[in-house]
Amino acid sequence: MRQIESIRTSDFRIESNRTLMSAHWAVLGGEMVTPTNEIMVHDRSLAVAMAAKTRTVPCGGEIRVVHTPTGEVIFRKLNECGCAIWF
Repeated sequence: MRQIESIRTSDFRIESNRTLMSAHWAVLGGEMVTPTNEIMVHDRSLAVAMAAKTRTVPCGGEIRVVHTPTGEVIFRKLNECGCAIWF
């Protein structure tokens, strides 16, 4: 299992215009994660995998993975409104 490192110089950002929620990253690096609309990740494939399993609250938001040095969006998904059952 890969440990998620919390470094300030991460190359990828998972972002949304709404609050991001996922049961898969309730604890990062031994610390509880507070609800946020942005998470920094050091690895491209890890960022995409985390974003794919993430939902927005309230439903209907867009989730993106952005390469921070260039600003290029490398992954994008729309959160479907049937997600209220998921939580």
